[in-house]
Amino acid sequence: MRKKHNIIIIFLILAFCLLGFMGAAAYMKFKSAETNITSEYIEADKEIDEEKSVIKNLDDITEVIEEPRISTINLLAVGDIMFHSPQYKAAFNKETLSYDFTSTFRHIKKYVEKANIALGNFETVTAGEEIPFSGFPRFNTPKESLLALKETGFDILATANNHCLDHGKTGLIRTIDNINEYGMKNIGTYKEPNNNILIEEIENIRIGFLSYTYGLNGMDSTLTGEELSYMVNRIDEEKIKRDIEKARSSDIDLIVVFIHWGNEYQREPSSYQIELGEKMVEWGANIILGSHPHVIQRSQIINRDGKDNFIIYSMGNFLSNQRKETMDNSYTEDGVMINLEIEKDFSSQETVIKNIQYIPTWVYKYRENNKLFFEILPIDDYINGELNVSIVDSLKGRLKKSYDDTMSKMIEN
Repeated sequence: MRKKHNIIIIFLILAFCLLGFMGAAAYMKFKSAETNITSEYIEADKEIDEEKSVIKNLDDITEVIEEPRISTINLLAVGDIMFHSPQYKAAFNKETLSYDFTSTFRHIKKYVEKANIALGNFETVTAGEEIPFSGFPRFNTPKESLLALKETGFDILATANNHCLDHGKTGLIRTIDNINEYGMKNIGTYKEPNNNILIEEIENIRIGFLSYTYGLNGMDSTLTGEELSYMVNRIDEEKIKRDIEKARSSDIDLIVVFIHWGNEYQREPSSYQIELGEKMVEWGANIILGSHPHVIQRSQIINRDGKDNFIIYSMGNFLSNQRKETMDNSYTEDGVMINLEIEKDFSSQETVIKNIQYIPTWVYKYRENNKLFFEILPIDDYINGELNVSIVDSLKGRLKKSYDDTMSKMIEN
């Protein structure tokens, strides 16, 4: 009996040992699995940290290679905008007893309205209908001419020219008021002193505009000495220099000078134009736009301190009744729109003329259904068949000649 009891005890001891061994084995297996899982988590965390590091490094690289901020705008300029008596008579509607000059600009509107700033020389006054409308020699034009210019896309009109006092102080002031009424601005003539620098900011590019004239056709006496000192910007080298320096002190990126100068009907600039043009660039002007000769004069690039500056001595007639038949001078039919691409690099704070486009124009004068029309044609568009205009064969040669004559005076980019 005792022997049997001992056998049972031994069996139980062996059973407990076996269970203990199996438990230990299971525990070791569990710990091994736990270790593997932990290792996998550690590896996963390590990969995530590495990815974050790569992303951070890419962000750093992006900051380094990020392109500099650059703004680009377009400035478009035209020459003499004149309204001789045949033009405003052609614009008169007998049924409505009103004037409409819109059709005159329909072919060039796409160029003007596309520009960020468009400007031209308004060589007349809008003194009011109580003063008879007239052409040369003392202009007075219906103010609807300004409405047409606004609807075409013009923003700024230079009014410092030899016809700005054709109807005295009243005509000058009314012209400024009418320009403002239609949402445009003027440069060169003023109602108040200390107001002769126009600053426009487009796309964070600040441009200063100035305008001057050589003379006033003997109408100076219609103003007092004090009024004359501020109401009309006349060409005075010391004044121009002061104005440019003052504009420069106003955190200006670019200075544009619209200047009425030179000799009428001469296709070459005078020595004084060349000399004054170089001085204005030296003083700080970047773009000089000439008017008054009523014919095209050459353009030129002047480099100063490594920067290109642009001069065109005369942009010719943008609109007038001057032509071969009225002046015995076909060059008076020639005009050009200057499209200047301006670029500012904000990292270097440099503003430059990036590109220059010349768009030669020609005024087409014709009759249809016993009515007279004046239309400004972009010649290249006509040559390329892009205009719905029918021109008699006898005038097609003049159109091509006008294009060639204009482009022969334009400097390449």
